[in-house]
Amino acid sequence: MKRLFILGLSIFWITSNAQKKEVNIAIHPLSENTYMLTGQGGNIGVFKNEKGLFIIDDQFARLSNKILEKLKTISDQPVTMVINTHYHGDHTGGNENMAKQGATIFAQKNVRSRMESKQKENRGIIPTSLPVITFDVGLQLYFKNENVKAFHVHNAHTDGDTMVYFVNGNVLHMGDTFFNGRYPYIDLKSGGSIKGYIKASEKALMITNDDTKIIPGHGKLATKKDLEGFSRMLKEITNNIQKEIDVGKSENEIIKNIKLTASYDAKGFGDGFINSERMRKTIYQSLTK
Repeated sequence: MKRLFILGLSIFWITSNAQKKEVNIAIHPLSENTYMLTGQGGNIGVFKNEKGLFIIDDQFARLSNKILEKLKTISDQPVTMVINTHYHGDHTGGNENMAKQGATIFAQKNVRSRMESKQKENRGIIPTSLPVITFDVGLQLYFKNENVKAFHVHNAHTDGDTMVYFVNGNVLHMGDTFFNGRYPYIDLKSGGSIKGYIKASEKALMITNDDTKIIPGHGKLATKKDLEGFSRMLKEITNNIQKEIDVGKSENEIIKNIKLTASYDAKGFGDGFINSERMRKTIYQSLTK
């Protein structure tokens, strides 16, 4: 009993320290008026414009003050607009705090629906954290020196994914439809699918060129070449698994078959949040269920 008590204290100490770990919010300039912010959670896109700051995603609520302080080094203007690329908390956690600062929250309509459902399960609806403007297919925003295109991609990471493209700056924020150099998390329970994920990468490749700066949901700033490699990885592994399904291999056999992902495991794709075994399982389940 004493040993269990000590073990429990150790786990509590590790967990508490992980939560208190210092998070550094870093700014990465991309073009004259666009930036990427990294910290903890999804990468944030920033666009400085004549009306204030327009940001894409806002990480966790506990980081909002740090994020706002860092944004002041870009502009004294407030955050006036936030677009959520999807509903997960590491991309929408700061919504309520940004709304209190006067920001208007935008998102694809399924984002609001899923946030409402999730909040209701936990502690009831928090209206100030929800998107107040939603769209179905897409949204076009016009500023003095920039045109911004926000468009929905279907059933990729979730059922509410949005990519945001800054036409003049040639910057594309892909949200979690792109994990640079890593296997992606595909949220099957929230409408995500491997086929939709592949289509999302193909759509992004149609928009981009060799000069485009691509902000992934997670990972370092990317180029079209990085995205091409990521898309190729998705297709190759999916084809490998589909062939195994076609010859009657079971889910467990496919999950345990390291050869199906070996070439990309060697490149470190499985070193992130999603390891190779989980990637094989996710693709199998997406293709069969």
